[in-house]
Amino acid sequence: MKVVRITQPGGPEVLAFDERPEPAPGPNDVQVRVRASALNRADLLQVRGAYPPPQDVPQDVPGLEYAGEVVAVGPRARKFQVGDRVMGLVGGGAWSEVLTTHEREVLRMPQGMDFADAAALPEAYLTAWDALVLQADLRPGETVLVHAVASGVGSAAALLCRAMGVRVVGTGRNASKLARASAWGVERTVVCESSPPVFADAVLAATGGRGADVCLDLVGGNYLPESLKAMAPRGRLMQVGSVAGSRADVDLGVVMRKRLRITGTVLRSRPAEEKMALTQAAERQLLPLFDSGALKAVVDEVLPMTDIRTGLERMAGNTTVGKLVVRWDD
Repeated sequence: MKVVRITQPGGPEVLAFDERPEPAPGPNDVQVRVRASALNRADLLQVRGAYPPPQDVPQDVPGLEYAGEVVAVGPRARKFQVGDRVMGLVGGGAWSEVLTTHEREVLRMPQGMDFADAAALPEAYLTAWDALVLQADLRPGETVLVHAVASGVGSAAALLCRAMGVRVVGTGRNASKLARASAWGVERTVVCESSPPVFADAVLAATGGRGADVCLDLVGGNYLPESLKAMAPRGRLMQVGSVAGSRADVDLGVVMRKRLRITGTVLRSRPAEEKMALTQAAERQLLPLFDSGALKAVVDEVLPMTDIRTGLERMAGNTTVGKLVVRWDD
């Protein structure tokens, strides 16, 4: 099989195409012929040598999500059959023509969806849904502040909130990208051009002075102090990303007076049992929303796998809206 591997830490130019033996499925595994994968900022960081993958996945082949067809199953696997169209998250190794993964970490593809759109779903929607619904206990009628709302996870969060009857205020650094957000149900957008960013007053104004009940922070760094000012009493802030830095100066007085809750979360490094539980819950609650069309993929562009370096360069330049997908030639 073909793989895209990292030859040494660096930019997209360090990626190379190679051939390796196909991995055989374990007793409870499925073997998937990967048709498409999506690019994530974690992949870009791994290529740069700044985000080591878990030890149980290929160390030099990035890729966190995939869509494809089951081509073999382990002797104890019962959930899927050869020919089933599936998608899912892995700790790494999705930039390959074939991968193996435990059957309980695999989702069936939504009805009528093609591989490119399906490949754009798992990371964005599982991250947003886990953070907002399972951890922050988001409820209909609340307001969510989503930073980087035009990103893959941000757009998924906005669409998920719309399906739940939740108001969204979104931030971003690019006005033209934010203009797309109204199509996802975002009621108010704030362009953050200054450093540190200024958006708390706009969020308070949009919520009648109350503030956001939940904040999905995909940025981190100096966004955190302003986010705390924008929160409603007993608000829940979910720290999911740190592209603006992993350190911030926090006024604990604001946290205490408003009785705020700050929770950090990440999917990639979780134990397999937790990933399986999340996948099974998503199968019950998220897949019906994809089947009905209430939730959809937001795809900026689909590129052939041979142009993966171009895709990573676009991601590094922050010019994309939603997800970039790479597809193996049929």
